[in-house]
Amino acid sequence: MGVVFAKTEKGQEEIASRSGELSPRVRRVLILVDGRRTVSELRDLVSANDLTHTLGTLEELGLIEVKKLRAADGAEAEPSGPMPSITAFRSLPTPPNPKELEMARNFMLNTLKTFSSIHAPVSLMTSINGARTHEELRAHYPAWFRMIMESRSGQRRAEDLRTDLLKVL
Repeated sequence: MGVVFAKTEKGQEEIASRSGELSPRVRRVLILVDGRRTVSELRDLVSANDLTHTLGTLEELGLIEVKKLRAADGAEAEPSGPMPSITAFRSLPTPPNPKELEMARNFMLNTLKTFSSIHAPVSLMTSINGARTHEELRAHYPAWFRMIMESRSGQRRAEDLRTDLLKVL
């Protein structure tokens, strides 16, 4: 099932006025969101390795929203109720699984070691290592993703790394 995003009224205003603080790359993605293309079709048009993250950012800023869902056979359907944000964390089981917390912590630390420069972000790694709950670890997600995106090899793998991390975070 493919997700189709459309610009909100605020997104239309941003295109017309350029009033926001969007980077040229993020603005380009906003322009391409037209209410007809699925995320997969957008991925074919943009060379952004972090398209899901970019769409999530636009969604969180209120510039785009899910318009419809498209099945592989082309059938379209309106979402039946509000859809979760594209970057939303999963609901945690009660009680939270400590093994998943440890897996998420190790994943974040190992990917930072692998994809960051020789001067790895020691303060971020220390904070991640000190996180004792999923909520504390989730607070470090934006900084983790930014550090991954700062390296060329990290940019190429960002979508896969993000998806893998969100399974346990």
